[in-house]
Amino acid sequence: MDKYDEMSVQGEKGAQIKMTDPAAGVKKIAAINDIAGYGRCALTAAIPVISALKVQCCPVVTAVLSNHAGYPSCFFDDYTDRMEAYIEQWKQLGFSFDGIMTGFLGSARQAEIVTDFIRYFKKDQTMLLVDPTMGDHGVLYRVCDESLCDSMKELIQHADIITPNLTEACVLTDTPYQEKGWSKRKLADLTWKLLLLGAGAVVLTGVVKGNLVLNVIHEKGKDPVFQTAHYEKGACHGTGDIFSAVIGASVVKGVPLEEAVRRAAAFTRKCVERSVAMGVPEPEGLCIEECLPYLMKM
Repeated sequence: MDKYDEMSVQGEKGAQIKMTDPAAGVKKIAAINDIAGYGRCALTAAIPVISALKVQCCPVVTAVLSNHAGYPSCFFDDYTDRMEAYIEQWKQLGFSFDGIMTGFLGSARQAEIVTDFIRYFKKDQTMLLVDPTMGDHGVLYRVCDESLCDSMKELIQHADIITPNLTEACVLTDTPYQEKGWSKRKLADLTWKLLLLGAGAVVLTGVVKGNLVLNVIHEKGKDPVFQTAHYEKGACHGTGDIFSAVIGASVVKGVPLEEAVRRAAAFTRKCVERSVAMGVPEPEGLCIEECLPYLMKM
């Protein structure tokens, strides 16, 4: 046992009592994403969700925002130039992780740093989930240029699981985007193309078909699985972060991918329903605080 895994405390009569640090057996995920002080998204949303699933979240911050960019203005501090020194300390201290999750990356340079991080810290037993956060509803984010798209494709080659939405899936596979008209056959073709990029499994998220929302799970060597649920309109900021966080933490704890996606969809839907019922303004994101007890029972 490592010397830091034990603590000695004095009993009432001075006897040495050995205690095992319970944290030594807790699974750990390195979560690479930005953090916003106001508005539930990115690390602000992922950390409590991962923790509620009894997994330790170890953040690698890519940028610090006063609030997410969905508001009219925000303070933004790019952490690209600090990331390597931050990560170097983890290397020197010999830290290791059961899982790695990546979210929003603001440049090709950040993607390169993250790829180096993965090459160093990803072992055979380390789960890597890449959420290729590049856009939504057919529109790419402002920072998503051709170099970032190319770097994201390289990053995906190392991934065990990727969780693109429809917009991101189309960009990554050079497929023309369309809002509607996606048959199961077309969606299966899309996930096949994503698998050819090198990922072990694809979870295509949030495809809206009428009053249903569809998630497609396609693991390498298997046929695609289609999971459907009632489509609940409501606050959308941070939805993808919450969804991916549930999947990542669940898989790290040994939950099969299909069940992990089912749990992620159920929890996200619960958060949307609760947020709508409480009248939470859309920019504030999903009201996860009200629903964490539900998540902890899964």
